[in-house]
Amino acid sequence: MAQAAVLDKAERGEQLRRDGVIIRTWDLMKTYVMGDQTIHAVAGIDIEIKKGEYVAIMGPSGSGKSTLMNLIGCLDSPSSGLYYLNGNLVSDMDDDELARIRNKEIGFVFQTFNLLSRATALHNVELPLIYAGVSSHQRAEMAKAALKEVDLQERMLHKPSELSGGQRQRVAIARALVNHPSLLLADEPTGALDTATGNDIMALFAKLHKEGNTIVLVTHEHDIAMHAHRIIHIRDGKVEKDEKVQK
Repeated sequence: MAQAAVLDKAERGEQLRRDGVIIRTWDLMKTYVMGDQTIHAVAGIDIEIKKGEYVAIMGPSGSGKSTLMNLIGCLDSPSSGLYYLNGNLVSDMDDDELARIRNKEIGFVFQTFNLLSRATALHNVELPLIYAGVSSHQRAEMAKAALKEVDLQERMLHKPSELSGGQRQRVAIARALVNHPSLLLADEPTGALDTATGNDIMALFAKLHKEGNTIVLVTHEHDIAMHAHRIIHIRDGKVEKDEKVQK
């Protein structure tokens, strides 16, 4: 019986991959116990995101959107439920397997850029390729191509302190793209930027989406979420509303 259940899970993953489904969750739960209190940060979420979609996950502080992002990004494991990422059942994986799948399937863009201060833009972009075991020559060529994709090839030998906030975020986006991941996952990517620079970064995301990248954007700002083509509203750890954005 257990073997059949595992086989069913594997077959389900193959079917999702054939259908072009990048993210699929069933009754996803994340529960924390704090003293006598049990907190259901994610309380039974069912979502499906297909290849090539541009989706914003939106909700107020404490809604569970950050916890959901950590689950989607394989930075944390659910308490229960199923989560398939590009056909891989990641909800059943251990930490080492999650690290491997994270590096292969997901490109992360964070609000605070998370760049190495003493490394050049080029070396920062190369980092995921080092972890993936790519040769030094191939790493350099792939990193240069990723920086060109975000219009930053002329600043590749500059360190983060020599770049503006918008340029640092472009380096972070190039780093996220360099592995050609299945999913680009952006957490409040304009949160540390002024409005004009934030708009430039959102224009870059629109360009990347047109080129076929699957993008999931996590934000609490309505105007940023409106750049996506679909918004999943989270409240009290559940999907409150899932709507298409009228363009």
